[in-house]
Amino acid sequence: MRTKPQDLRRVGVSRRQFVASAAAAAIGASARGATPESHTVLRAGDLTAVIGGNAVHEEHRAGYNGVWSLRHAKGARSVFVPTVAGLNLEHIVTGEHLEDSRTFFEPRNSPMTLVRLTDTEAELHQPLTPAFYVESWTRFRVDAPHYLDMDFRCRAHRDVFPRGYLSLFWASYMNAPADKSVYFLGGLDAQKGMWTQFCTQWHNDQSTVRHRDDRFEMTFPTGGRDALFKSLSRFRFDRPFFYGHFDDLVWIVMFDRSEGIRFTHSPSGGGENTEFMTTNPAWDFQFLIQKPEVMKDYGFKVRTVLRPKCSRDDILAEFNRWKPQP
Repeated sequence: MRTKPQDLRRVGVSRRQFVASAAAAAIGASARGATPESHTVLRAGDLTAVIGGNAVHEEHRAGYNGVWSLRHAKGARSVFVPTVAGLNLEHIVTGEHLEDSRTFFEPRNSPMTLVRLTDTEAELHQPLTPAFYVESWTRFRVDAPHYLDMDFRCRAHRDVFPRGYLSLFWASYMNAPADKSVYFLGGLDAQKGMWTQFCTQWHNDQSTVRHRDDRFEMTFPTGGRDALFKSLSRFRFDRPFFYGHFDDLVWIVMFDRSEGIRFTHSPSGGGENTEFMTTNPAWDFQFLIQKPEVMKDYGFKVRTVLRPKCSRDDILAEFNRWKPQP
């Protein structure tokens, strides 16, 4: 997908700057002795993951990055919609420029470079984006028997945060699971630490769950387009993980912190699935940075678990065993 010259002028970036930014990614990869690729396959234990940038390849559509496919040895299909992706860096949110679709989906429309580091590890690099000037690195690693880890780091190159925050948003387009819900420990104000089922009825309606102690209010211009990150649920989560069922498997998404993390759900964000006569839900999350500083690195870690269905005690044990390194 091409960036129009008028879009670049509107956000104060020349075509030369934008092209140079894209070239920098390839040069950086070459300096590390690696060849940039559109996608690569990582295998470990029971998992096979296809990691890729925003490129088009066969049935995979342009403009979707992250994990193109994730399969378990005992599963019949990828947990993610084959034409798009999971753990897909979707939005950079400052409260501004939401009406222009290219800027609204800036991480999907900006160049990315993929470097395969080992047989089990790869990294996506996105040079500073044309509207929000955010550079990011996302490293993926698969580990036996059923783990896919994501380590994200970003850096703002300019102060373009008039509302005092920077939020990044990831979408996982699930491949028509029979149960569209996600589950977490939390609940309403008086329901602390309870197993909660969360399944929104409509896209962009009560879609985002904050941590129990998260009181930060993201502000936006009056009116404007609806968005999943704008609409807040009454539910709160108490521990930073959620899970969902997929065929005979369970997919668990765990975070190394609660601060700045928000869960988001859509019953239909991944479009329709004609074979299964249903919609593809989106099981998403956000990383919110308050008062971001220019040229300072921010990041977090995610561990996802794809394994045969198990008890909630086993799910909680997976979370309690995980001790990510700083």
